[in-house]
Amino acid sequence: MLGCARYTAMVPKTMKLFADSASSFIVNQPDAMERRRAWSAFESVGLPTTADEVWRYAPLRDLDLDSYRVPDAPATAPDTHFATMLASRAGLVVRVVDGFCVSTGAPFDGVEVELIETIGSISGVDFIDHYAGDTFAVLNGALSPSTTVIRVAPGVVVDRPIVVVNSSNCSASFPRTQIVMGRGSSATVVEYFEGGDQALVVPLSEYAIGDAASLQLITYQRLSPSAWHVARTTGFLGRDARMRQAVIGFGGHYNRSRNDAEMLGSGAENELRTTFLGSGDQVHDFRTHQFHKAARTRSTLLSKGAVADQSRSVYTGLIEIEKGAKRTDARQTNHNLLLSPAAHADSVPNLDIRENDVVCAHASSVGPLDEMQRWYLESRGVTRNDAERLMIQGFFYEMLTSLPTELAGLVESDVTSVLSTLERVLS
Repeated sequence: MLGCARYTAMVPKTMKLFADSASSFIVNQPDAMERRRAWSAFESVGLPTTADEVWRYAPLRDLDLDSYRVPDAPATAPDTHFATMLASRAGLVVRVVDGFCVSTGAPFDGVEVELIETIGSISGVDFIDHYAGDTFAVLNGALSPSTTVIRVAPGVVVDRPIVVVNSSNCSASFPRTQIVMGRGSSATVVEYFEGGDQALVVPLSEYAIGDAASLQLITYQRLSPSAWHVARTTGFLGRDARMRQAVIGFGGHYNRSRNDAEMLGSGAENELRTTFLGSGDQVHDFRTHQFHKAARTRSTLLSKGAVADQSRSVYTGLIEIEKGAKRTDARQTNHNLLLSPAAHADSVPNLDIRENDVVCAHASSVGPLDEMQRWYLESRGVTRNDAERLMIQGFFYEMLTSLPTELAGLVESDVTSVLSTLERVLS
């Protein structure tokens, strides 16, 4: 306890409640020493400020860390209707509440779920070193109750989706998930987030995709509009590995999602689609990093979102191609719809290319609905409001076509219900 008391004394008084509850949580963990090291790394980095370029657009003045308490046990609450419907379509359901894995479901042949209480990264680099400089990632390392690890054995093809339901009922939660795909295996995994009223939710996920393995991943965030959501995912792709990732974010007062992929083996392919819908004073902040380290790798990124009311969005993407990654093909596209005069979107695509023999492209757009398309629909008897709603649905539809059939209808229905709330904006 002495070590944690020292850490508590080092933080500002405005963080004392958070630091005290963190100290109480850490001291009772079996790997308390390693967690103290992560907490010390968090203290060294400190909370970000808008002077930091990567946090330039974040509403950090709204973040009061001392309003959150780190729980020492999960607070139970019933599943929502959507979570229940999602689980009914799954082959395996893993339940995580306030960062605590409370159920690993009923595993089947070739799939194993286990909880690991020590900090570790599947990158092969020490966890704290790997996430050095990332305040919230090292905070997850210090405060996540455990790592939920899902392993798919080599050669196993999982026919039905694996669903991880993350519910946040306490004021702070730090879920951590790792997915390990054996050589030649294939699976679909859904990470779903709900709850989080007046909460801080900081998930961290890593995916190790073995040679010739395939992972289809859907991250669906439907937290309370009062939540702070700061997430990070990283995929590590082996030779001829495939990762298709869809990231959908509708909830949160501040919704920040960083999605990285490292193509480590030749022939690896990553397809990433991100989408969001902002309303009120929400801020959606998407960051992507596609890192090509091996030859003949491929990445395709499509980010599409819409902002209404006074909401805003930020997209910052980086394609990085290492020297020697010949014949790489990397493409990055970002499109933003402005649905009200006060809404705002920033798009910042970046390229860092250290190899000549590559194909690389990026594009972005920010603007309102197309007047000609709206006129065309209205000229055929569609009302103005219905025309705009159809155009917005069409804008998002491209993002939903990549979802597996078991989930596409359910997600599309939920997206439609979210879009229906924009009726006041379109009227």
